Amino acid sequence: MGLINATIRVGMLASQKMDLEYKIMVITQAQMNLSQSVQDLMQVGTDYTDPDSQAAKILKQREARLQQLEKRLTLQMEQYKTRLKAIETELESAKGMRDKCIESTFKY
Repeated sequence: MGLINATIRVGMLASQKMDLEYKIMVITQAQMNLSQSVQDLMQVGTDYTDPDSQAAKILKQREARLQQLEKRLTLQMEQYKTRLKAIETELESAKGMRDKCIESTFKY
């Protein structure tokens, strides 16, 4: 019975690990896109010589919002990385339990 439980646990943890790795990849891609957007806004912002113009103010507001979003994405990614590390540790433990069950079951 312990072997079946350990095998199911390993499968579930491996699935969670892949899910978190995918989420981290998506966030990384979103951060790259945001960085490009911020750079594009900065480039457009340099075209306006008057920093007090309405267009320059709007660009600054958008830049601030994008940077805020980038910070939130970074925080979310750090949370995912922390969870991923915990799952990897638990996965190794579950694999060890499974291996011990196999060893004890088939030991003569």
